[in-house]
Amino acid sequence: MTRTATAIAAILFLAACNTPTPAQTPAADTVTPAETPQAAIADESTRLNTWFEAKFLETVARSPMTQTYLGIKDDYGQWDDVSEAHALGDIELQRAIVAEMKATFDYDTLDPQAKLSWRLAEYELSQAEAAFPFRDHAYVFNQMFGVQSGIPAFLVNQHKVTSLSDAEAYISRLEGIPAYLGQNVANAQASAAKGILPPRFVYDYVLSDSRGVITGYPFIDAGEDSPIMEDFRNKVTALVEAETITQEEAEPLLARAAAALRDGVGPAYEAAIVELEAQTSAATTDDGAWKLPDADAYYAMRLKQITTTDMTADEIHELGLAEVARIQDEMRGIMKQVGFEGTLKEFFEFTRTDPQFFKPNTDEGRAEYLAEATAAIDAMREDLPTVFKTFPKADLIVKAVEPFREQSAGKAFYSRPAPDGSRPGTYYANLYRMQDMPTYQLQALAFHEGIPGHHMQIAMAQELEGIPSFRKYGGYTAYTEGWGLYSELLPKEMGYYSDPYDDFGRLAMEIWRAARLVVDTGIHDRKWTREQAVQYLLDNTPNPEGDCQKAIDRYIVMPGQATAYKIGMLKIVELREMAKAELGDAFDIRGFHDVVLRDGAVPLAILEQNVRAWVEETKES
Repeated sequence: MTRTATAIAAILFLAACNTPTPAQTPAADTVTPAETPQAAIADESTRLNTWFEAKFLETVARSPMTQTYLGIKDDYGQWDDVSEAHALGDIELQRAIVAEMKATFDYDTLDPQAKLSWRLAEYELSQAEAAFPFRDHAYVFNQMFGVQSGIPAFLVNQHKVTSLSDAEAYISRLEGIPAYLGQNVANAQASAAKGILPPRFVYDYVLSDSRGVITGYPFIDAGEDSPIMEDFRNKVTALVEAETITQEEAEPLLARAAAALRDGVGPAYEAAIVELEAQTSAATTDDGAWKLPDADAYYAMRLKQITTTDMTADEIHELGLAEVARIQDEMRGIMKQVGFEGTLKEFFEFTRTDPQFFKPNTDEGRAEYLAEATAAIDAMREDLPTVFKTFPKADLIVKAVEPFREQSAGKAFYSRPAPDGSRPGTYYANLYRMQDMPTYQLQALAFHEGIPGHHMQIAMAQELEGIPSFRKYGGYTAYTEGWGLYSELLPKEMGYYSDPYDDFGRLAMEIWRAARLVVDTGIHDRKWTREQAVQYLLDNTPNPEGDCQKAIDRYIVMPGQATAYKIGMLKIVELREMAKAELGDAFDIRGFHDVVLRDGAVPLAILEQNVRAWVEETKES
């Protein structure tokens, strides 16, 4: 995680990579002292929530970029401070907030939701403390969340322009890129001095990204606009078309933006490229976290925080092997259904290469893919009331990943909606190479990233009432991605995947997550090479080679993150089956989903406490 991400994590308390383990999670409080009047409980809980909101705003004020993500236009023309001093200030503030909480409020005089907020804030601090010594271990420049592509992605997708002042703030941010990018280059240099360098292959991606940002007008005198200039021009043109500004007002804005890009952004990126080229000569082909300083402690910390369990690398590896074997048996059943004669590996090769499973690698093929993904989500939206009681208010759209980052971006991902409704949730599909997006995975992928997956979970969380904002916007990877993977299984039980190949696609997505347990621990603990890890995926999953390569490249720069999906999903399924067994005919799948989603993201231990409490409440009702 970069210092930018670390700052945002501290601000939100609940960062995706900062998660408590069950051993560190206190037991749920279910009994209110009899002598405490309900009015006093309500008053103290309201007072705590009000205080949390004030502290949330205090911490958000330290991050202009977080403000923009949340739809707040304070400091709209600024970037985050990613200096070491600011990182120290962030964690000191988090320490001070928790200390003030303990000194100011009475934990025993709180309602259950307020107690949960207290516990999460307290234990988030402990996890932030555990991660802080390793703040330099993440690669500032990488193909997944590196600053080189993060800058244009932020401007394009987050900086909305609905007024003249918004356009001027955009220009101010352009003028601030040299300082912001320069801080990140300095951080990368400091990490390199400690022996923390990404593997050699990463530099090819980030150099390509960096050069792509400064390609086109105004970095050349004529021709097509560069990605950022195109975005700004489109946003200013929309203002003119909406008659918010005149064409006469638009012209100097465009000229100022062009000057900021040419005179500031271009040289800043050129300087970054020089540094990255210099680092390339020192980079090695060692791929895993095992090569980093204090590597064992670092990877153990990552696994604990990502999975919210105490599972060791060996235990995770063995779980992955067992799950891969189980799912492959189910796949053999699909082979029989479709009448395929041959081995499973031959079936994988058939599904990787047969043209029937791929849209054309053309604009028309990409449009067809997006239309079918949208249709799958629309159909699911209609069926949601059969399995859910509560639904997100925010809209969801499906988009292709933008050209400036499609070569390095992942296969698919979700971007949360703006809290004020100004921006919908977005499912991004990477259609750079259609051979990497087989149609038999189209439904499962759309369900995971869209509905009932990440959009339903994340949009609902930030729409929850009566809980502090830090809980609405935080996340635990095992919970979040566990739900995403569970959301691929749920449609099967609802009657989707009627075509055997679509069901094979669901299994292909599941085995992909099971194989992640094997390759992530293989790379970072067992010193597997990049090539070994790619080969494991090719041998044991149906995904095409390009998909396997891109995935391994992702896991290498994000140690532990890939282990969350299967571990979280298995826990959700385990809790559901427990509830079914305990409740029998009284089990209501809609009630189960409500209890899973109603508190926002929580560690798996707390999720289990919540489900067990719901089971007992249901028995008594």
